[in-house]
Amino acid sequence: MTSRRFLILLASTVFGAFGGMEYAASAQFQRGSRINSPEVKEGNVTFRILAPNAERVTLSGPDLPGIGRGVEMTKNDEGVWEVTMDAAPGYYRYNFNVDGVSVIDPRNSATSESNSNTWSLVGVPGAKWMDTQDVPRGAVSEITYFSSSLDRFRRMHVYTPPGYQKGEDTFPVFYLLHGAGDCDDSWSSVGRAGFILDNLIISGKAKPMIVVMTAGHTGSFGFGGGSRRDEFAEDFVNDVIPYIETNYRAKTDRASRAMAGLSMGGGQTLNIGIPHLEKFAYLGVFSSGVFGIIPNPNRPSPAGSSFAERHKDILENDELKKGLKLFWFATGKDDFLVETSRATVSMFKENDFEVEYEEGEGAHTWIVWRQYLVEFAPRLFQ
Repeated sequence: MTSRRFLILLASTVFGAFGGMEYAASAQFQRGSRINSPEVKEGNVTFRILAPNAERVTLSGPDLPGIGRGVEMTKNDEGVWEVTMDAAPGYYRYNFNVDGVSVIDPRNSATSESNSNTWSLVGVPGAKWMDTQDVPRGAVSEITYFSSSLDRFRRMHVYTPPGYQKGEDTFPVFYLLHGAGDCDDSWSSVGRAGFILDNLIISGKAKPMIVVMTAGHTGSFGFGGGSRRDEFAEDFVNDVIPYIETNYRAKTDRASRAMAGLSMGGGQTLNIGIPHLEKFAYLGVFSSGVFGIIPNPNRPSPAGSSFAERHKDILENDELKKGLKLFWFATGKDDFLVETSRATVSMFKENDFEVEYEEGEGAHTWIVWRQYLVEFAPRLFQ
């Protein structure tokens, strides 16, 4: 065989091999592009992913009922894995686990951030109070600011009510905090805060307000307090509040400031709101309380470290209590922090605070936290 004939034969073989691979990849891509996921129907959602070579695929999601640590998906003859789940009206995070690798849904562009990963997001319509309605809309902005307290750039999300951009009015400010593992995106994506506020404001159930959704994690996980430096509290008081009151048409008196949070954010609300009670007229604690308030016999607290002892002067200040217009707690009966909530409420009542406490159905999920926002927001700035 001449060298010329050999090169022609080699080129033909290589082209044919890669051409076949390209065709197979193209066919798989076209097959994947036809997959409908998630497919939402009344009362259920079907999730699908093309993974013909996978041996095991599961669906996971923190709020989808019945999933737990994950639910098995089944594969059809075309290599598409599928599962159908019952789902009440609401908004749910989910991911696929493909042979041990967590992936978002490649057919779904809707996502929700947490502190260390991204979730796919599916909405099941039917709850008008958080669905997208044909009403004037506010805006949620992603804001980058420099934290002088932490010497680095940080991010927060800020909601402004319908008509803010064209007006000149000033507005009260509601600081809304997320839970452990989440981030400043969470309340506006899976939490639907902007849509909930729009619907409440337009219906006349809530006052127009600015809502500030901060990033609760500043590094290693922790709630602050005691002798440990509370980085989040420093950033919040020294940087976040001044930034908002400098760059937005925000009212700056105590009666025009509110703060609430879920889980970790509820603990942060207490760790900031009580020591700085002169700044806030409304405090909300969702599925949370004073962490460590229930004694642990295996880890006794050092003398003088309890929340009540650290903030004794505030808890005994009757003048500050008079300016607290609403101190609202809510926790589900199945929440693992329900005893913490109960003990915290009891502690504040023993110190003559007027506390409202609601204990209803539900656990530690976004299903209840969105409902708490709907109940709490209309009580603000009235």
